[in-house]
Amino acid sequence: MKKKYILALDQGTTSSRAVLYDHAGKIRAMAQKEFRQFFPRPGWVEQDPMEIYSSQISVAAEVIAQMEIHDNMIAAIGITNQRETTIVWNRNTGKPVYNAIVWQDRRTADYCDQLKKEGFQKTITDKTGLEIDAYFSATKIKWILDNVAGARRAAKNGELAFGTVDSWLMWNLSNGKAHLTDISNASRTMLFNIQTLQWDNELLRIFDIPASMLPEIKPNSTFFTDTSGLIFSSKIPISGVAGDQQAAMFGQMCIHQGMVKNTYGTGCFIMMNTGNKAVRSKNRLLTTVAWQLNGGTTYALEGSVFVGGAVVQWLRDGIKLIKSAPETEKIALSVENSGGIIFVPAFTGLGAPHWDQQARGMIYGITRGTTRGHIVRAALEAIAYQSYDVIKAMEQDAGFFIENLRVDGGAAANNFLMQFQADLLQTKVQRPLVLESTSLGAAYFAGLAVGFWENVEEIENQWQVEKTFTAKRKPEEINKDMAAWHETVARTLQKQGYQL
Repeated sequence: MKKKYILALDQGTTSSRAVLYDHAGKIRAMAQKEFRQFFPRPGWVEQDPMEIYSSQISVAAEVIAQMEIHDNMIAAIGITNQRETTIVWNRNTGKPVYNAIVWQDRRTADYCDQLKKEGFQKTITDKTGLEIDAYFSATKIKWILDNVAGARRAAKNGELAFGTVDSWLMWNLSNGKAHLTDISNASRTMLFNIQTLQWDNELLRIFDIPASMLPEIKPNSTFFTDTSGLIFSSKIPISGVAGDQQAAMFGQMCIHQGMVKNTYGTGCFIMMNTGNKAVRSKNRLLTTVAWQLNGGTTYALEGSVFVGGAVVQWLRDGIKLIKSAPETEKIALSVENSGGIIFVPAFTGLGAPHWDQQARGMIYGITRGTTRGHIVRAALEAIAYQSYDVIKAMEQDAGFFIENLRVDGGAAANNFLMQFQADLLQTKVQRPLVLESTSLGAAYFAGLAVGFWENVEEIENQWQVEKTFTAKRKPEEINKDMAAWHETVARTLQKQGYQL
């Protein structure tokens, strides 16, 4: 096979990665580049769309250089991306009209509360499977149209295009020829109907967004567009696109109903495959499209923890308590326990199953005996506690105990965190040999579309476990810990008697 590789572009919240995969699903080269985050006001999070694109292109060039290959050896490109992050650009100039508004951004929280008061929750949830929240793209688009001079007029004239980051990358890689997205990213905008599998006109009216701004929706594994030849010397097909969590789920081969994965990235994102049914949650989890493949649509239940690995980033960059993320494991193990410290990292509100946009972070239980080790350990424990809450809600919706959790993402490399998660859940936590499940999923989608891999069964045989964590602590100890956690969450939510 002359074309020996699939190039996965993994555009994340804090960095852009490029990964070259071979036919065995093994990483042959990888490059990563962080880019700037902007915080213009409290609760606002922005990025420069041009920097997102340039960082992604530079790492793509880097992996090709690392392998010393010509780009005609690349069979296809797969794209995966931070979801919900919103970019609006001018179709004629190709320039953004405003910075990218990141999924973590809370500027539209008050507007979301207003929509709930006006009685739109049921309509929006029934159609989209989502909660009304600033997390999703629709209110971010409306904010840009309402607050950027001339934007609404230009949009009504058909001059503006909206896209999540996948759309922005494809637009630029095709030199402005392709305005496309995939069904998984579309399902996170709060403008997509998960029953009709189309953009919804009633939702567009509610948010006052012209339909002309929206990209065309395609399945996850199909031909999207060719690269223009301006960036790569060869025209390479882009044939796999998925939002990061759906891509991670596919990369983890959670392809059978009832399988669950958790990605420990900037946030934590737990997804359960619910097969061809859009299961409605009674516990405020999200119903979302997992993927569309071979003519069939697979759905998922999802719970989102807004601040997962980002709490470690805050320890490093915000209060400079640590120098690097990997050292947190050693620091956490330097103390016997968290010393009574409970850390609720609600920096941007609380996601599932609480959905409190106004909640803010809290470190509770500080005494004269509190050390750096206690705070670092409590921060890691908070990641697992938040994931526990989502998984227990998921079990209630599904009606069965989750016996096996597949994990990936940067923080999944932390043995202390994975063991603590297994202890809390009293279940198996499986860490795969390839932790880069997100880019791997994008590569798989792209490769299937061009025949690089024959079928899903061939890919499923490639998935391997690196380490399995099993519970070591007794349920009574865990129950005590969870009670302390929920008591502190109740304080954060400013409610009394909170119970999961």
